[in-house]
Amino acid sequence: MDDVQRAAQGTTVRREVLGDAHVDRAVAGTTPFTGDFQDFITRYAWGEIWSRPGLSRAERSMITLTALIALRQEEELALHLRGALRNGLSHDQISEVLLHAAVYAGVPAANRAFAIAQRVLAEDQ
Repeated sequence: MDDVQRAAQGTTVRREVLGDAHVDRAVAGTTPFTGDFQDFITRYAWGEIWSRPGLSRAERSMITLTALIALRQEEELALHLRGALRNGLSHDQISEVLLHAAVYAGVPAANRAFAIAQRVLAEDQ
C-alpha cells in the first residue's frame, strides 16, 4: 500500500472511530506547522495500526483507553471513549476497562478516568 492509499484508508478509519466532527475540526485546524503531524497520524496510526486485521476495533479501543488512562491523557481519553462507543463497547465494558486499569495504572488515574467517562457516557444516554 502506498502513502496515498494509506492516507485514504487512515482518513476513513479515523472518521469511523472518532467521528466526522472531530476529524473535520482537526483538518480545519491544520497549519503548515502541524500538517506533517496530521499526515503522520492519519497514515500510520489510522492507516496502518488501526487498520490491521489482528485485533477488532473494540479490542483496539480497550487497549487505547488503558494507555490513555496510564498516561493521564484526559482530552484524548474523552475522545477515545466516544470512539469506543462507536466501536461497539458497552458502558459496562468501558467500566470494566477502567476498573482493570486501576490495578496497573493506579487508582488516582482510574479515579479521574471514571469521572471523565461518567461525563462522556452521560452524553451517550
